[in-house]
Amino acid sequence: MRKMNEMELSVALRAMKWAWFYTVLFLFVWTVYGYIKHEDFNSPAFFLLITQNLIYLVISKFLKWKLNENEK
Repeated sequence: MRKMNEMELSVALRAMKWAWFYTVLFLFVWTVYGYIKHEDFNSPAFFLLITQNLIYLVISKFLKWKLNENEK
């Protein structure tokens, strides 16, 4: 399997960002709908929405920290 060139990598990253945005938006709407209909946040959509964003934040902070450590 060959490595992606810069343009292919850029396209792949943009597609992943839009897919992530769609997932977050869908889970948010599903959570709000569930809250309005059942008046609680106890749903798989809410759990996925929160944990997905927590994982994203933790990993991005870790990778930025790791990058800064390697630059020193």
